[in-house]
Amino acid sequence: MLSVLDALWEDRDVRFDISPQQMKMRPGEVLIDCLDSIEDTKGNNGDRGRLLVTNLRVIWHSLALPRVNLAVGYNCIINITTRTANSKLRGQTEALYILTKCNNTRFEFIFTNLVPGSPRLFTSVIAVHRAYETSKMYRDLKLRGALIQNKQLKLLPREQVYDKINGVWNLSSDQGNLGTFFITNVRIVWHANMNDSFNVSIPYLQIRSIKIRDSKFGLALVIESSQQSGGYVLGFKIDPVEKLQDSVKEINSLHRVYSASPIFGVEYEMEEKPQALEELTIEQVQDDVEIEADEHTDAFVVSRLSRISYFTRQIIYILIFTRMYSGWFHHSLTKLHGSIRFNSVTIAADFLYIYISQNGTKIVK
Repeated sequence: MLSVLDALWEDRDVRFDISPQQMKMRPGEVLIDCLDSIEDTKGNNGDRGRLLVTNLRVIWHSLALPRVNLAVGYNCIINITTRTANSKLRGQTEALYILTKCNNTRFEFIFTNLVPGSPRLFTSVIAVHRAYETSKMYRDLKLRGALIQNKQLKLLPREQVYDKINGVWNLSSDQGNLGTFFITNVRIVWHANMNDSFNVSIPYLQIRSIKIRDSKFGLALVIESSQQSGGYVLGFKIDPVEKLQDSVKEINSLHRVYSASPIFGVEYEMEEKPQALEELTIEQVQDDVEIEADEHTDAFVVSRLSRISYFTRQIIYILIFTRMYSGWFHHSLTKLHGSIRFNSVTIAADFLYIYISQNGTKIVK
């Protein structure tokens, strides 16, 4: 059995010009924020790019040339600050400085948000990195931690206890220590009954192998941790043998489930999520209007109507509708003289005559 950590590099490495396959989200990795118009001011000054913030790393790639990219794992970050930087696209502006260390080599990255007045770059990266730092119990082997309260395991968010086994011996010393064993969906925890602070938490992420081996105490459960966690070999005595075998099967099953969909513990939700395109689209409502063709359309009428003011057109429309619903307007003659002022624009009426007859309406000069 291989540890999930053997294949996990996203949060523990700094890489440049990675392939499209490596840019994809691995199982358990979640995209938290996506920021367009971000400049890699130190490495690609003047190049507009996109910044992806996940629960394991920060990815930047050029919009013009996506193969120009970089990935920074949160476990490599030493410090994050904001300082003034000189951007070719924005000039002197506030930028995000990220200092990292990977394989004894230090890297500094400077990212600038090209959207003026937007603090989203700072809030997203800094907050997600803080969430990563405060959730190490999901990912790191822990000895003598504050794990137990009132003889009960203090559960992590999204953690569930699948089994609790009393009377389990820790074989780390010659005489052994009697304690309690917890099996959850995230880790294995053991603590001594006489001293709660004498304990160990082993995340599935750090487990390299789970076996039953013979020891001087008889058959025992042996858990080997990854090299990154120190390469510990921990032995536990569970009686009877049937319970030992059932426990090993249960742990192996939970380990396989975890490997398929790891829980890294980085929980962060954006306060203002960008709306989906479907939410921003408004359905167009068609007006219930039918336009009837008029055989007596006069080009002169259309030309004059387009030149007169809105207020003048309303008078004409009123007269037309009055003609349609009143029989005594068959031979009315109205003279509009002078100028009509509307929205500070003066349009000469130019002695328009409106003649309303039974056959229709015409505007003549």
